[in-house]
Amino acid sequence: MTGNSQQVLTFVLGSETYGVDILRVQEIRGWSSVTKIPHAPPHVLGVLNLRGSIVPIVDMRMQFNLERAEYTAVTVIIVLSVQSRNGKRDFGIVVDGVSDVVNVDDSQVKQAPELGSREATEHIRGLMPVADRMVVLLDIDKLIAGHLPNTSDSIAEVA
Repeated sequence: MTGNSQQVLTFVLGSETYGVDILRVQEIRGWSSVTKIPHAPPHVLGVLNLRGSIVPIVDMRMQFNLERAEYTAVTVIIVLSVQSRNGKRDFGIVVDGVSDVVNVDDSQVKQAPELGSREATEHIRGLMPVADRMVVLLDIDKLIAGHLPNTSDSIAEVA
């Protein structure tokens, strides 16, 4: 890849397509139940023990205030490496399904529109047309670590 492009893993939530930097993806696994953590925010479903590492699991539908969906055989957990103020940490995100890996040329990425508040778009790196759909490129550090600083600290204490 050149300095002006990167590969992005795309996934779906309902009818929308999102993308994350493929280099952040540690693992893609099928849905499995999690251990609940008391007093965690509603979008933090709990934790999984992945090869001895305790990984917080975030439901992206709940994070984005989308309609809830049943977890099925096609529901996927994407384990991502997130950089927070406390260092690198793995988080799992629950999505409806993984689409594919696409090459993203930086010149094709459009800036997220102003929606009235910085919080509405601060986790969006940009928007990019792919085939007949628009892909929302996410800044996973801002999305996960930026909104869960206390949760990741308290979950780390459990580990």
